[in-house]
Amino acid sequence: MQKNSNFSRREFLKTTTAGAAAISAGVWTGVAPAASKSANGKLNIACIGTANRAAADVDGVKGENIVALVDVDSNYLDRASASFPNARLYADYREMLESEEGKIDAVVIGTTDHHHAPATIRAIRKGLHVYCEKPLTHTVQEARIIAEEAKKQGVATQLGTQIHAGDNYRRVVEIVESGVLGDIGEVHVWVGKGWGGGDLPTETQAPPKNLNWDLWLGPAPERPYAAGRYHPAQWRRWWQFGQGTLGDMACHYMDLPFWALKLRHPTHCEAEGPEVHPEACPHGLTVRYKFPKRGDLAPVNLTWYDGNMIPKKVAGERVPGSGVMFVGSEGSMFANYGSYKLFPKEKFADFTPPKQSIPNSIGHHAEWIKACKDGSPTTCNFDYSGALTESVLLGNVSYRAKKALDWDAASLKATNCPEADQYITKEYRAGWEVV
Repeated sequence: MQKNSNFSRREFLKTTTAGAAAISAGVWTGVAPAASKSANGKLNIACIGTANRAAADVDGVKGENIVALVDVDSNYLDRASASFPNARLYADYREMLESEEGKIDAVVIGTTDHHHAPATIRAIRKGLHVYCEKPLTHTVQEARIIAEEAKKQGVATQLGTQIHAGDNYRRVVEIVESGVLGDIGEVHVWVGKGWGGGDLPTETQAPPKNLNWDLWLGPAPERPYAAGRYHPAQWRRWWQFGQGTLGDMACHYMDLPFWALKLRHPTHCEAEGPEVHPEACPHGLTVRYKFPKRGDLAPVNLTWYDGNMIPKKVAGERVPGSGVMFVGSEGSMFANYGSYKLFPKEKFADFTPPKQSIPNSIGHHAEWIKACKDGSPTTCNFDYSGALTESVLLGNVSYRAKKALDWDAASLKATNCPEADQYITKEYRAGWEVV
């Protein structure tokens, strides 16, 4: 199948799913849904990454045609292949994207953070729809490049912030938008997890036969393999591969105030934590952001805490190990993934939530699949989630630069801190560039 045929296939997908799409959106148009769910009515999807978090993403799209699987660990690849025996197998997603051109419609990316942007940009530039795990990218600049390219190519995109599809987040957003808390000028976000600490391993080994270590490193500088220190999970502790707890969790928790308060780009960012380590992320971090007015919405000071720096009380209330606290002129609200509480308790004892205005989700993966087929919007597209990712990662830029940043989002520059440039972008090994 040649590339031009792939565009025809997309048009076919849009046509055959139009009726079903209208029904799922809660609107009846009289257009009949597709008569059957034949192979030609499904997306042809390639999954880049197959284990751990990626395994859940593969499961989320398994109702479509999984035609290609990619993993640098052959044990993971073999395990996934057992569930999709007809899928073609690859270790290198660059090779897969070339070999499968014209044969696939979309990709799902569940790799280490430092591979997100190299895989995503190559897929988007081939006109493929992309679902990518959080954070969207490994650097601030990559997030801007990805968002702009996705818009240019007109592909359907979704960040893997699955909790965004949950009912509780939607109800919290409705309460914030109702105005019952008054003007919200302060938000606190915290997560007790601590991905950080450690020095470079001094004892190294040959990588196991099942792991292609050179491909695992990908865009990162070469370094020896060390058992249990990088693959499969500990990579989040190292600047070369992850972004610590902030990179791991902030896209989930900061997503809620971004959504509810229509946040986009901060004008100021200041981080504090332990002495900066050149290789390892910190055990705990506090980041303070300032967001400007958005129309009639008041400016917002948002503070992030993680690891051993999380608070025990916020806005006068004892809080659990993770959550979000909105502080408004008329009251406060705590929220986490599954619940919310309004304060003062006495004032809101008889609180009645506003009428539901945000439809329940059809599912985070399902929303993206529907968008791929009929062009409907996704709630965590790369325009929205790109700005979210930029803001999240800016906290680590400030921390590593050891300076508060006056941020010019339009130019991706800290106007008072040229030394921050080295952390806004990075260098890539040849063949893995993101430009």
